Amino acid sequence: MTTQRNGGVGVRFGRRRLFQLGGVSTAAVLLGTGAITTDRSYAAPTFGTDPFSLGVASGDPLPDSVVLWTRLAPDPLAEDGHGGMPSRPVRVHWEVADDENFRHVVRRGSVAATPELAHSVHAEVHGLRPGREYFYRFRAGREHSPVGRTKTAPAFGAPLSSLTFAFASCQAWHDGFYTGYRHMAAEDLDLIVHLGDYIYEYGIPADGGNRGIAVPDYFAEEAVSLKRYRTQYGLYKSDPDLQAAHAVAPWIVTLDDHEVENGWAGDVPEKDTPTPTQPEFLERRASAFRAYYEHLPLRSTALPTGPDMRLYRRFTYGDLAEFSLLDTRQYRDPILDDGDDPARLDPERTLTGDEQERWLLDGMAASRARWNVLAQQVRVAQFDHGSETDPDLPHDGWEGLGRDCWDAYAASRDRIFGGIAERGVSNPVVLTGDWHRNLVADIKADYADPDSATLASELVGTSISSGGDGQDIDNLGRAGLIVNPHVKFYNIQRGYVTCRLDAEQWISDFKVLPQVTTPDAPVSTRATYVMENGRPGAEPA
Repeated sequence: MTTQRNGGVGVRFGRRRLFQLGGVSTAAVLLGTGAITTDRSYAAPTFGTDPFSLGVASGDPLPDSVVLWTRLAPDPLAEDGHGGMPSRPVRVHWEVADDENFRHVVRRGSVAATPELAHSVHAEVHGLRPGREYFYRFRAGREHSPVGRTKTAPAFGAPLSSLTFAFASCQAWHDGFYTGYRHMAAEDLDLIVHLGDYIYEYGIPADGGNRGIAVPDYFAEEAVSLKRYRTQYGLYKSDPDLQAAHAVAPWIVTLDDHEVENGWAGDVPEKDTPTPTQPEFLERRASAFRAYYEHLPLRSTALPTGPDMRLYRRFTYGDLAEFSLLDTRQYRDPILDDGDDPARLDPERTLTGDEQERWLLDGMAASRARWNVLAQQVRVAQFDHGSETDPDLPHDGWEGLGRDCWDAYAASRDRIFGGIAERGVSNPVVLTGDWHRNLVADIKADYADPDSATLASELVGTSISSGGDGQDIDNLGRAGLIVNPHVKFYNIQRGYVTCRLDAEQWISDFKVLPQVTTPDAPVSTRATYVMENGRPGAEPA
């Protein structure tokens, strides 16, 4: 996307100002990743409460490397956003072992957790063996963290017989409990993929909403400032079920809109924001991106520079699967007022930006993996809601095409998926979050012709908690299944999706819970869909 399409000279000036306001020193960043060491000794304070209150995590797995994450926060809900930590660096030690008892430590080191990054740690550990399970832990002063489990990716191109992973999205804390993560943590997973809306920026009522857990009064304020985003993450990440899921497997993550603000697009804030101004929004985005980096297991290459953050990246699992993780927020053109606006067909409109589109198509063309995965945020397959005046359809106020999805960027969708087909990419599969619904659909060459070629399969996962308990189906789904013959499955309960794949087939289990407004709900498999190697489209098992 060109600078002019994002607002011209004003954007360039605004970003220069924001780099100065929101910058983090190179030394502070490198100290927190372990990329440099220093002879200076940072004495750890004596902690009155557990400094590892937000747990541990790992992510961005490569064949020889993973990122280990934690944040020192003895008081994670402290109003100033500092987590109860002093305004000085603190030395944090880490260890990686072959065994859970740490009898055979294979790597160890230390980093300085700095106040500039909220005393978060992103230790990039190298020299590991491919396709291996490891255990890790941290120490600050006399305090030890919980033990986490991680796993490196297999060697590039190496034969891989199978892969099991889960994907999830959308976890509004005030809407319900994270019981789905407890069940996910009990599975034997190689990887967890999170597709956005890790937090919601909204204020939280004093009674904690559906959770009925009291929160301090300042949580009623919507997150706009850096300190407020930090307290929101502190609250969300204090959940034990979320911590359990982070501790059992490496995560790869991307953000959607609510990590910043509902419905933002590129440099344009939410349309319903009172008197929105671009400089104010970019300053808010810089704060939101920084807090996101501070709380997720990301490499230093993702460290934001003001309001900009490089999140699209690629992960390869031997010869079996390659994941292209997209960012469909930061580079897109503005959201249309009406999803049926003819501008949706404008070939100049983009959801990914030109550079990311080239990166995606060039990378997929070069892939030698059996399954090629686009992990991204918003629904790709067309979903016509039908007409409110059609007497043969159930109605619930929805009509036509959506605004905040690939339907509103139809030319961009056709160009990308047409390009995937032209390049002969093996078994393209799309993973999607955002919609708070389970959906299985074919991505078609021509949605007006049900017999046209199926270019890829899409698996949309429901929310972990957002939207409350949900139900099996609603009128939107009933109408959608009638109007859209390429849609195979629809459900709006809460949960996640587990995928098991080998060289010949991909099996997806849609795991759902009867409720999230009360804790300890059981999990069940609502539906299982199968994709066969070389045959586009998913079918019921």
